[in-house]
Amino acid sequence: MKYNLLILLIFALFSCNNNNNDQIKPNIIIIYADDLGYGDVSSYGVGTLETPNIDKIANNGVRFTNGYASSATCSPSRYALMTGIYPFRNKKAKILTGANLIIDTLEMTIPKMLKTKGYETGIVGKWHLGLGDSKINYNEKITPGPNEVGFDHSFIMADTQDRVPTVYIENGYVVNLDPNDPIEVNFGDNDYGLPSGKKNPELLSMMWHHGHNSAIVNGVPRIGYMKGGEKAKWSDIDMADKFLDEAKKYINKVKDKPFFLFYTLQQPHVPRTPHPRFEGSSGMGPRGDVIKEADWCIGELYDHLEENNLLENTIIIISSDNGPVLNDGYFDDAVEKLGDHTPAGKLRGGKYSLFEAGTRVPFITYWKGKTKPQVSDEIVSQIDFLNSFSSLLGSDIKSRDGIDLSDVFFNNKGNGRNDLVIEAIKRTALRSGNWAMIPPYDGAEKNTNVNIELGNSKEYKLFNLENDLSQKNNLAKSNPEKLKEMIEIYSKIIGNESIEIKELILE
Repeated sequence: MKYNLLILLIFALFSCNNNNNDQIKPNIIIIYADDLGYGDVSSYGVGTLETPNIDKIANNGVRFTNGYASSATCSPSRYALMTGIYPFRNKKAKILTGANLIIDTLEMTIPKMLKTKGYETGIVGKWHLGLGDSKINYNEKITPGPNEVGFDHSFIMADTQDRVPTVYIENGYVVNLDPNDPIEVNFGDNDYGLPSGKKNPELLSMMWHHGHNSAIVNGVPRIGYMKGGEKAKWSDIDMADKFLDEAKKYINKVKDKPFFLFYTLQQPHVPRTPHPRFEGSSGMGPRGDVIKEADWCIGELYDHLEENNLLENTIIIISSDNGPVLNDGYFDDAVEKLGDHTPAGKLRGGKYSLFEAGTRVPFITYWKGKTKPQVSDEIVSQIDFLNSFSSLLGSDIKSRDGIDLSDVFFNNKGNGRNDLVIEAIKRTALRSGNWAMIPPYDGAEKNTNVNIELGNSKEYKLFNLENDLSQKNNLAKSNPEKLKEMIEIYSKIIGNESIEIKELILE
């Protein structure tokens, strides 16, 4: 009897340990959209576009109403997410075009931390954090890159689909490259004598509006020039399917171990080239169509996890690298066919902006059986992922600027941030509690090319977001004491790395 009881106790202990191990080593998938606005996800209840697959995850997880990217542009946000460090602290963390890797290979990153806990790590999709450490040679192994900052597997495009080279790169090598047709890339003059969007409009399937008038690939004018690599060039309309397929392949390969997948969508960044299956699906032109396409991809990935019995032990996070933009370089009816849809919801600004719509983005966490359906008003940031995952897994690795929000993200309890610095093109601002403060900056108040207010002004801006979500009422002059408090908090976080701002004089 005693022997049987002992066996039962050992079995129970073993089972408990196994359950604990399962709980502390969930698979982690971050789905990262590109230029997706706060109002572009229908579960947020402010736009008119329908995103049923994202909504399914949001309605069964935690939907954050105060979730932030670190920057109003892509490369800095990706840097902050990966490292847990504010992008203003890294001078290289800015919008990149053919640039070298901006993450030091000695820096701690999410995939590096997860590897210390036995995780397989992979990235599929847009990278845009730079490659190499000198002039990039696309005809040999490209290093350093994603694999050197913690990813076991990478299948990426180098920058964005509006830039050359228009090729996929797998673990440092250009996919399908013919060695007899080497790639050359130039972001200056058209030294190759190639047709261009500027000089050859008759060759275009999509007309450029600003900036995108260099090399033509698949009828689309791009930024920069690319010679060679014909067999390696991607098909724009098949890109979403390709990245989805590669994400599934990666999961199938590593599903017997705990894994991390950074699934970085290209939608709805320009050029917007939906697969013909999705053309006209939104009624809002290509921008709406590629959001519908992205939503479908997310649904397909969710179904793949479910079919492989992985869903219950997989954390899914959905967010965006910055806020929305309509015309971002091409004439594609994004403005003309918008209708009643509001990509930013009630928020002011958008991509490139220090106003709320620049960095407040869709932000959803889901862990089946763990997180309870909830709408949370807690302030959270992508910069906190590293510390939160680390705490969840029992690691003592911490980043400089992130905090542990694992309970907020996954356990439906605890408090979010009180203070958060946001950035837009190396300009910074502060969110603290219900207040937002934007220091004075020189420069245009609006980017007229994209029709977005940037937040620049000769004066401080102070807003109470609790009763002025659209940031219409500047309280800086009427509430000088609160402004002083905000500046003190801001200065403490920024330190000596602050962009110089005007001294506040209380009268």
